[in-house]
Amino acid sequence: MISLEIVGLDAEKIKEISKIKQEDDWVLDYRLKSYDLFLKLGYPNFGPSINIDFDKVIYYKSREEDSIKNNWNDINCSIRNELDSVGVLESEKHLDGMGVQYESEVIYHNMLEELTKKNVIFTSIEEGLKKYPDIARKYFGKIVSNSDNKFSALNSSVFSGGSFIYIPPHTKLDRPLQSYFRINSRSMGQFERTLIIVDDDSELYYIEGCTAPNYSESSLHAAVVEIYVGKRSKCRYSTIQNWATNVDNLVTKRALVDEDGKMEWIDGNIGSNITMKYPACILKGDRSEGTCITISVAANKQEQDTGSRMIHLGKNTKSTIISKSIARGGGNATYRGKVDIKESAIHSSAMVKCDTLILDSVSKSDTIPINICGNDSSNIEHEATVSKISDEKLFYLMSRGLDSEKATELIILGFIEKFREELPMEYAVELNQLLKKNL
Repeated sequence: MISLEIVGLDAEKIKEISKIKQEDDWVLDYRLKSYDLFLKLGYPNFGPSINIDFDKVIYYKSREEDSIKNNWNDINCSIRNELDSVGVLESEKHLDGMGVQYESEVIYHNMLEELTKKNVIFTSIEEGLKKYPDIARKYFGKIVSNSDNKFSALNSSVFSGGSFIYIPPHTKLDRPLQSYFRINSRSMGQFERTLIIVDDDSELYYIEGCTAPNYSESSLHAAVVEIYVGKRSKCRYSTIQNWATNVDNLVTKRALVDEDGKMEWIDGNIGSNITMKYPACILKGDRSEGTCITISVAANKQEQDTGSRMIHLGKNTKSTIISKSIARGGGNATYRGKVDIKESAIHSSAMVKCDTLILDSVSKSDTIPINICGNDSSNIEHEATVSKISDEKLFYLMSRGLDSEKATELIILGFIEKFREELPMEYAVELNQLLKKNL
């Protein structure tokens, strides 16, 4: 039974969301200032055309039974069956901890006892802001400002759900943590906020999954992710998003990497109507490293405008961007990226490799790079290829007993192998199934 639904946006509705969540005054103040910025900021002046009727978006939706549970049997049966059908319950077997968000609220959260003994914090963003205000006020909204863009301002106004993770110094997790986000209503907006701090000499592997059923009315996903990687620490953030074709997916993701730290974004975009997402690394510390490996599939007139941004500040820093795009059925798969090696980042290097596979004559792909090298001791390498499935390759595989569909599938899986090999086995299998369904 639905207990509350907030449609449309104004200051009073933002106050209502904050009251529901019983937030401290500083959080409400942050929301209201962000709303003022949202009203002033325009749409991005690049990328796909965006047309959102903000008055029709559902900004918050909760059910009477939506309090956080740590036992699947306590979850509403229909929701539990829905999550089971997309593999969420099964995936927990391979994890150290899991959180599940359904519409606007985290409804399930569980973490292995040994992580608690290690003083690892893995909770919802709301609980994190309440229980750990010193950590929250130090990091929250610092790397992704509420003035960064219109959709970061929107998220900062109405954020609900998302993860708060703190990994103490000298701590390594044996298995990943995961959050799963589900939109299940027409015209629903989801605005999760994720804050991750990996303190010095520690490691974290975090996996995120997102899905939604397809409706005629549009939905909106506008998330913000902030990650802080400490000295000599490492964070890997893997996402497989299979949004329905009615979802506009407009996400801001950014990591700040300290001395000798490593940040890895593994980013898969299979569905959505429009995606605009460019995971970024700010390589602040000397010898810090950033990697972003992405795959984007644009089908049925979908627009995937994706890529990465690498900003080099420290000396001897290194970045790698590998982008794999597939376009079919009139889809548009665009790589848009930026590498900026500042004057201070002496003896640094960057490599960008963009490959696109176009499966028919009505689809398209563009590569739009910005590469800036601000000193004469650093270098940037950029390589881009666009190809089609050749008749020769199809003939070769079909001559060995494969039909045309299986042969095409094999070529596509080979094309994205670099992305698949970065995933745990069970998620690579899931990716294969998603690609078969969408291609």
